[in-house]
Order: sequence, then C-alpha cells, then structure tokens
Amino acid sequence: MKPTLVILAAGMGSRYGGLKQIDPIDEQGHKIIDFSIYDAKQAGFGKVVFIIKKEHLQDFKECIGDAVSRHMEVEYVFQDLQDVPEGFTIPADRVKPWGTVHALQCCKGVVDTPFAVINADDYYGKSAYKTLYDFLMAKPAENNHDYAMVGYLLKNTLTDQGSVARGLCVADENGFLQDIVERTKIFKTKEGASYYIEEEDKYYPVSVETLVSMNMWAFYPTVFEEFDKALQDFFANKVEKNPMKAECLIPTEVDTLLKKKVATVQLLSSKDKWFGVTYKEDKPIVEASIKALKDQGVYPEKLWE
Repeated sequence: MKPTLVILAAGMGSRYGGLKQIDPIDEQGHKIIDFSIYDAKQAGFGKVVFIIKKEHLQDFKECIGDAVSRHMEVEYVFQDLQDVPEGFTIPADRVKPWGTVHALQCCKGVVDTPFAVINADDYYGKSAYKTLYDFLMAKPAENNHDYAMVGYLLKNTLTDQGSVARGLCVADENGFLQDIVERTKIFKTKEGASYYIEEEDKYYPVSVETLVSMNMWAFYPTVFEEFDKALQDFFANKVEKNPMKAECLIPTEVDTLLKKKVATVQLLSSKDKWFGVTYKEDKPIVEASIKALKDQGVYPEKLWE
C-alpha cells in the first residue's frame, strides 16, 4: 500500500497577506504546493489529502486539485474552528485555527496508510520525499509508534522580512529526536539568530547550525489516537490561559510523546535547500529558486502534462 501525502493548507496566511497556498510562483502558474506533490508522486506516494477551510474548496480544486487528480488520488478534509470537544465553549472573537494537531486530526478515518505531513507553503526538495517514502515503507504500520522528521539547518530557513516559527531540535548520538521546542518568533540577526519569548519580553541567542522542524513528518495511523489525547488536554487545560491565540502544535505534542516514551522519532536530513513564503517579500526569492531548478533540469516547464 502506497503512503499518503497530507498537506496542511488551512492556515490563514495573515503575515503573508492572503491565501499564499495558491499564489503562483512561476510563469506556468505553478504554486509551491505543485512541486511538493510532484516530488512526492515521483518518490512513490499514491494519494494526497489537502487539509483546508471548507470555504476554500472551490479555489483549491480549480487551482491545484483538479490538475493533480489526473495523476494521483486526491481527497479534501476541512479544519473548522467549531470542531471542538463536547462541552467546550469557543472563546468570543476567536478566529485563529486551533493549530496543526487539530488540523491533522481532520484526517482521522480518512488516512489509513503510513503518511507524510508537510506545509503547503514550504519547498522541501526532492530527496526529502524519497527519504520519507523509504522510511515509511520499511516497517509494518500496525501498532507502529516509530515516527520520523526531516530536519533543516536553521540558517537555511530564516528570512530577512521578519520572524519565523520553527521547532528547535536536539538528537541523540543515534540520530533519534530527544527534544523539540517550538519557538514562534525566531529572527535573523547580525550574529546569527535569536528567538523572542513574549511572556518574558526577552531575546535568546540560538545557533544557526541548529536542526529545526519545518513540519515535514512521517507518521503511522497510530498517531491519531495519541493526538486525540493531546487535543483533549489542550482544550481542557490550555486554551483558558490564552483563549485568542493558543494552538495545539505537532512539534509540541511530538515532544510530549517523546518525554512519555510513547513514541520514537528518527531525525532525518535532506541534501536539498528549503525555501518558502512566510511574507510577500519572500516571493521573488522563491521564484528565482524555482527558475534555477528548472534551468538545471530538476523540473520540467509544465509539471502536470
């Protein structure tokens, strides 16, 4: 059974100023997401599941899904702010989604194969998909809690336009993830990089050689049961402290699984360079990078012909 590619595409794109997931980045009208799906298909993935907002369905189908569906199976699931545990009251004026764990749980009952998870607006490179495919196909999926993540050097994931959110990783001597801490405000500095903790109003330096999570994960369906528990705890205990902005994030909950020794996560690496569009000002860099890859023959001019 071929693995599934799950794409997180329900984010609001507030820093970018629009629905960046369907913003073209070349003359042929391709989006970053097109290159991700193309790479995954070539690596051996058999299906793609888009996690989106229901109101974006028609745009996604017209701009991406219909073309892709001629080459591989496509399915859509919807992240909804109203989808919360029974008895929980949504805070007044809350508009921000509940985070990537909440988004991923929309796939429960839909995804029953080993699967990879990526962001819609990040370019990860061809080799990363082959690495994840090989990992997912090497072991049986039943009762498997051995997961993986592809890490990238922090220095290759920063932008000159503002802050970024990254999961800072620490691995043991065998290449297994020991700690992952999500930092939502990491800045490029003259000395390298630092992250800001709002509650302390303080900046902390961080090495640009640190491996970070770009939300490129390899999971088995066992993760859905574990993330169900994480969401129950999140809504019961954490939303009250930050009702407008609290999010249940994959790196944070994976770290909890590690600490409880419920799962292992192999920290894999990619030879390719990551790039993405956090801000509109990042787009010209992405366009130039894609053009260079096409000039090198890595991609055809038109992906889906």
